[in-house]
Amino acid sequence: MTDKKQRIDIHAYLAEMEDIPGTRVFTAQRARKGYWLNQFAMSLMKEENRERFKADERAYLDEWDLTPKAKQAVLDRDYNAMIDEGDGMGVFPFSEHTNVVMTARPEGIAVTLTTADQEENERMRGVIERHIDRFAFREAPLTYEWTDQ
Repeated sequence: MTDKKQRIDIHAYLAEMEDIPGTRVFTAQRARKGYWLNQFAMSLMKEENRERFKADERAYLDEWDLTPKAKQAVLDRDYNAMIDEGDGMGVFPFSEHTNVVMTARPEGIAVTLTTADQEENERMRGVIERHIDRFAFREAPLTYEWTDQ
C-alpha cells in the first residue's frame, strides 16, 4: 500500500486568500506586474540614487517604467497600494531607526535590515528568522545567511 499525497491546485489555493482583508498573496503574476517597481526600490540602496530621489521624487520616478498608480503609491508612501501594483517587496517599519525590507527573488527572500546599532541588529535577525520559520512551517527551520554592510 502506498500513501500518496493529494495534489492541490496551487492557483485555486492562492485565489482563496485574495479576499482576506489586508492580505496580498505574492504570485508570479504579481511579480511580473511589479518588476519595475521592485527595480526602482532596489535602486534606492545606492546613496546617490536616494539623494536624487529626495531632490525630485517625481522626476526620479519618471525614469522608471512604472504605471501611474505605482508612481502615486510611492509618492503617497502607500505600501499596500505598492503591493497591489505587484511589487514583491514588503516594507516593515518597526521604529524610527529599525526597518525591514523583504524582496521576493527566484532564489528566496532577500531581507534588508536597518537598525541603529549591532545589538538591535542581532535581536531583529532572531525576530525575523522566527517569524519566517513560523510562516514557512512546512519547510522550517530555514537556512539564513546574513551579511553586514
